[in-house]
Amino acid sequence: MAPRTSFLLIPLLLLAALGATISPLQAAQPVHRVVFHVDENDPARMNLTLNNAANVDAYYKDKAEEVEIEIVAYGPGLHMLRADTSPVKDRVQSFSQNFSNISFMACGNTMKGMGRKENQEIALLSPAKVVPAGVVHLMERQQEGWAYIRP
Repeated sequence: MAPRTSFLLIPLLLLAALGATISPLQAAQPVHRVVFHVDENDPARMNLTLNNAANVDAYYKDKAEEVEIEIVAYGPGLHMLRADTSPVKDRVQSFSQNFSNISFMACGNTMKGMGRKENQEIALLSPAKVVPAGVVHLMERQQEGWAYIRP
């Protein structure tokens, strides 16, 4: 074997040996991401969204795969996350304690509009985080590759 050939062959053999030691189970599993859309003040739809989120979480836990879930509420759907009017307050609080991978996002634009209309500051349930614009947040998540669900 010529010296030049063995010079090229050694790195190739090392790479092949390293590649053979990595099994498919050791390869990084993808993180699944889904964003749910709530824009109606409808307790049945809010509960359906929470049920869907819990089912997605359970499915990927059974497969030992990671999943990130966001629930975005805007327009009349913001009532889902309001401290004073949420028909699913107890479930939202329970989810925040039992599902570290589920986040609740409240539309800042809707909060401002409701606050002006009601002449008061809109208080949210503690798990809710405010995003500037719920619709834009949904768009950006989809552009980032998140799955989009509107129950």
